[in-house]
Order: sequence, then structure tokens, then C-alpha cells
Amino acid sequence: MSKFFINCDEATAICDKNQYKEATFWEKVKLSFHLFICKKCGLYSKQNAIVTKACDKHLHQSECNHKFSEHEKVEIQEKISKEVK
Repeated sequence: MSKFFINCDEATAICDKNQYKEATFWEKVKLSFHLFICKKCGLYSKQNAIVTKACDKHLHQSECNHKFSEHEKVEIQEKISKEVK
């Protein structure tokens, strides 16, 4: 059963990967189990989805073809994490 348990740091990392469709099936299973028992990570996941959706909407509506670099994505995630705490 310990294979299902991950800590919050691992959960947020998997959550970030999942937002960009990079998480494996097994990571998604572990994340789902963690989100079921951890409400703080559940909130992080919801907020992460909202930010991703807003950024995607903005990028699709604007005439520029700017895509966030991996570095920019990490910076945005770090800023959000600091604000949530």
C-alpha cells in the first residue's frame, strides 16, 4: 500500500506534469490518491488548472504566438506557490 503514498512535494510536481500532459499513468494514480486525502494539494491542483486555463485562453486569443518557455512556467508556478502559502 505504501506505493500509493506520496508526499505533498511529489504531489505538486506530478500535478505540474499532469497539467502539461507529461505525467505517466502510475503518477496520475498516485496523485489521485493523494488528492483524495490532502485538501491543500487539492486546492493547489485546482488553482494550477485555473492558471493554466487562463494562460491558454490568453495565448489563443492574442495575435502573438508567444509560448511560455519551461523557465517561465517554473517561475509562474513558484510565484503561485508562494502566494498560496
